[in-house]
Amino acid sequence: MTEVKAKRQALLEARYGTEQQKPDNLIWTPQVEALLSHKSVRTFLPHPLPEGAIETMVAAAQSASNSSALNQWSLVAITDPQLKQRISDTVARSVPVDRIPWIEEAPALLLWVADLSRAAGLTEDAGKAPVVFDYLDSFLMASIDAALAAQNAAIAAESIGLGIVYLGVMRNIAKEVAEIINLPEYSFVTFGMAVGLPDESRTSSIRPRPAQPMVLYYNQYEQDRYRDYLERYETAYQAFRCRQKMSDKTWAGSVVESATSMDYLGGRDKLRETIIQRGFRLK
Repeated sequence: MTEVKAKRQALLEARYGTEQQKPDNLIWTPQVEALLSHKSVRTFLPHPLPEGAIETMVAAAQSASNSSALNQWSLVAITDPQLKQRISDTVARSVPVDRIPWIEEAPALLLWVADLSRAAGLTEDAGKAPVVFDYLDSFLMASIDAALAAQNAAIAAESIGLGIVYLGVMRNIAKEVAEIINLPEYSFVTFGMAVGLPDESRTSSIRPRPAQPMVLYYNQYEQDRYRDYLERYETAYQAFRCRQKMSDKTWAGSVVESATSMDYLGGRDKLRETIIQRGFRLK
């Protein structure tokens, strides 16, 4: 086996685990290899970001597809240590921990904003009311565009040797973080992203995903087909947790907990109220 083939095989083993079937007809490119190498990074070295790193990420983010070229997202990059600590402390109060080290360690906390405020301002300048923004699709469109932009930025960050982890917990404190960073009406933080140089001595490995037949369907959805692949995914999932010295937990158990435990929401049960207060009517 050549070195290239060995590397690709190792990536597939990491992404799907040894227990599951793996696609054997992938069209390999450097970009595909980079994407399969992705892992969340929660341990960072105490170094600043390279000069131009954030601007590079934003250029990549702006190159993502966005709805009707309306540019309905913004990024607030938190680089001031005291402000970042304040946000981290606020988030920590919403979950059963005293602190969130990966926010504290990362040299930058990126807050990805679904942002209709510019469009609202331009509409009002034209003497009109942004009545379309009262509807759910406007909220969803801006949120999707922010996510697409962020994923491009994540890929760019990894290509220059940085690591990232997404932070959905920012929605736990949607109201507070909007006030902290002075967000205008018609905008809210969809999620955060910690970014920095990974500390490889503490960084975890690639987390396995389900075999493709569990998520990939052609032409028609097959509702219960996932059950045929669940046992092998559980084996891969639990083997990863064991290697990482994580608590003993099944994937199905995690899914059930996320669907039944109000603790999992961490305050996001009030998110609709906050979003409406921010100008989105969600009709």
